[in-house]
Amino acid sequence: MGCGKATPEELASLAAEGYYRHLAAGECEQFLEGRVGADSLPEGYREQLVAGCRQFVAQQQRDHRGICSVAASNALMDTVSRQMNVFLILEYGDSTQEEIVVPMVEHDGRWRMK
Repeated sequence: MGCGKATPEELASLAAEGYYRHLAAGECEQFLEGRVGADSLPEGYREQLVAGCRQFVAQQQRDHRGICSVAASNALMDTVSRQMNVFLILEYGDSTQEEIVVPMVEHDGRWRMK
């Protein structure tokens, strides 16, 4: 980064990487906290989202031996939808990779998943 201030692309990328590292580690509650509005979800719905997240993690473990690493490859601002699209590379335990796009928005001074 050098001596300059971090760009919005860098900040959004760091946030997205962090949320997906929580997911890879099976820390579904922390992953969910990265969503916009997570703090105001009804408890029953929150529990359903956490259960779905745990099922996803278990499926990735079963199908690909889990997510081993997460790295941002790019971030682009979509000025029409006013969101930052962060491109993440997920590397799996079976040596396969997948690139996903995570839409991020700045909310209360923090980058969160849309």
